[in-house]
Amino acid sequence: MPSPKPMVQDGFEYREMNDAEFAQYEIDQMQAIADAQAQIERMALRQSAIAKLAALGLTEGEVAAILA
Repeated sequence: MPSPKPMVQDGFEYREMNDAEFAQYEIDQMQAIADAQAQIERMALRQSAIAKLAALGLTEGEVAAILA
């Protein structure tokens, strides 16, 4: 059965991550997921703000100036 730990290149050899490397790898993966979700939320909020400003009758140029 294959190991759940990814392989890393150490010099000219490939080896399985040790426990400390794997723990940091999992932390990094969770942080990357959280960062991506936060970016998606920010984009959704921005689009909502743009839609609300446009509904108030602002032109694209005026909306761009406000959000710049």
